[in-house]
Amino acid sequence: MTSLTIAWTELRRAARDRTFLFFVLFLPFMVILLIGVTTSGFTQERVAVVQGDRSPLADSLVAGLDAAPGLRVIRVEDREAGLQRLRSGEVTAVVVVPAAYSSTLASGRSVLVPVLNAGAVGSGGSTLTTIRSVVARQAATVQAAAFTAARVGGTFADNETRAVALQRQSPVAAVRTEVVDSASSYLPLGFSYSAPTMLVLFVFINATAGGAAIIQTRRLGIFARALAAPVRPQELVLGEGLCYLALSAAQAALIVLVGGLVFGVDWGDPLAATVLVGVWCLVGTGAGLVSGTLFHTPEQASAIGPAVGIAFGMLGGCMWPLEIVPAGVRAAGHLTPHAWAVDAWVTLLSRGGGLTDILRPLAVLAAFAALLIGVAALRLRRSLTTA
Repeated sequence: MTSLTIAWTELRRAARDRTFLFFVLFLPFMVILLIGVTTSGFTQERVAVVQGDRSPLADSLVAGLDAAPGLRVIRVEDREAGLQRLRSGEVTAVVVVPAAYSSTLASGRSVLVPVLNAGAVGSGGSTLTTIRSVVARQAATVQAAAFTAARVGGTFADNETRAVALQRQSPVAAVRTEVVDSASSYLPLGFSYSAPTMLVLFVFINATAGGAAIIQTRRLGIFARALAAPVRPQELVLGEGLCYLALSAAQAALIVLVGGLVFGVDWGDPLAATVLVGVWCLVGTGAGLVSGTLFHTPEQASAIGPAVGIAFGMLGGCMWPLEIVPAGVRAAGHLTPHAWAVDAWVTLLSRGGGLTDILRPLAVLAAFAALLIGVAALRLRRSLTTA
């Protein structure tokens, strides 16, 4: 009961710290939103379109490009504006619709649609393939309209309209794709990437920064006065641990809740995700207690603790996938608990895994938590008894 009272008192003190609440409540979601929106943009390639012809046929071509999967059309005024965006990397390609596009096709002549790109590097090749398929689809419509005009008569515009209508009604040869061995070593893009990685990062960072509270409590003599009462050192240690566990759990639960309701994050298997979050909160608790017993001043804990947490997060895959770094860096990253937590989230969110699939990273994280909490408990108890 005494430990719960101590934990409750410490939680009330934390709730009155506006700076701490900012880092716990607001900053994680700002970063989740920023990274989520940024990485979501990677699912579509931006294509600049210079539309020199404002006819319905040219509008149809641009609409087809915009509706194509994987493309996002950005309209620009002229060729030079498109080239500027291409040079700066804002777009993957520039499509130039000629000024006489519709009239040339109506007269039965061929039209060249220039596509400018910086070379088929990365996803540029797939972008060009998609553009070619959209242009080829409209070319087929134009050929059908020209054939009808030659055989039956009528204006090109009327025949083109009929060809489009028939094209929508006619059966097509569909292509069905099936992904074999779809297990991925990367977290999904968008908020499904930023939410779990920022949960791992901020639970650890805020716990280490919160170690300043233990230092301040000790410097104010609160521990000494508590020990003067019938309170044992282990009860103080347990109370501090429960406080940090509650803070870590509250922040993790808030990120999970907002991530699911606001950002539409699918956290995978509920049981596995709950166990993973719980074990990570224990790691954060241990990190906070170690911070409170390792540093000598609150300023050191508030400054050095988060810096260490950010460094571990970068090394452990919270900022970028470990699959893209050299093997030596990947091995070094797994000396931190962050890498094992990210590995577990990859298994849950990218491979559809369950609790049994993440037993190994859970065991490693539990070992980290036991080590951190054990070391911190010994140091805190020793400082209380010697004081």
